[in-house]
Amino acid sequence: MADIRSREYVIQNLEDAGCETEMIRNFLGWFDKGQQAKQLELLEHQREYLLGRVHTDERRISCLDYLIYQIQGKTTGKKKDKI
Repeated sequence: MADIRSREYVIQNLEDAGCETEMIRNFLGWFDKGQQAKQLELLEHQREYLLGRVHTDERRISCLDYLIYQIQGKTTGKKKDKI
């Protein structure tokens, strides 16, 4: 198991989480100062950002699913709602 205190491990984890360079710099600044509350604040912000993207993509997928459903209904001869 990697040591959370290793800067390389932390940087790699933040990059893997999609954090931008500026956020990583800020995180490392708080990391060096031992400010865990500030670190958590940055991580929670990144999590909220990513979750928002997931929700946006879920809505887009639902739109595509609806169109697929409509098209498949027409090709199989089933009556579907008109647009």
